[in-house]
Amino acid sequence: MKAQIFGVIIAALATPAFAGGNHAGGHGEAMAVGEPGKKADATQTIRVTMKETEDGKMIFTPSTFKVRKGQTVRFAIKNAGELEHEFVLDQEDKIMEHKAVMEKFPEMEHDDPNAIRLTAGESGEIVWKFTNDGTFKIACLVPGHYDAGMYGDVTVAKK
Repeated sequence: MKAQIFGVIIAALATPAFAGGNHAGGHGEAMAVGEPGKKADATQTIRVTMKETEDGKMIFTPSTFKVRKGQTVRFAIKNAGELEHEFVLDQEDKIMEHKAVMEKFPEMEHDDPNAIRLTAGESGEIVWKFTNDGTFKIACLVPGHYDAGMYGDVTVAKK
């Protein structure tokens, strides 16, 4: 029996999500920050730039956002830096958990609707519907980038 359980655990760890360093497929649960939105429903586009500064910081511009509960927002994201960066939108505790995993597996790829990784000069977008009010985080979880200042807040106001 113990050998069977051990085999199941090993098989789970050898799934493509772990073996390939891919973070996809593990988020079936509802997210407190909201859910993927439809581009046609977006009532606002927020343009976000990710880059490094001359003094060694890494930043999002802007780094704070205010939206309304129920609002669908299109984040148009551009990596204007020289390094690869990512934009992850989530609860602070989930961001910190994800940060710890990324430090162990820095080549992890994402296939989550609330995250996008962009190489230097690349642009992309996330369309998001904010279903709950509260304060949430954006962050770049490439190892060292959060610690260099690459994070911010999204405040979702009740209607």
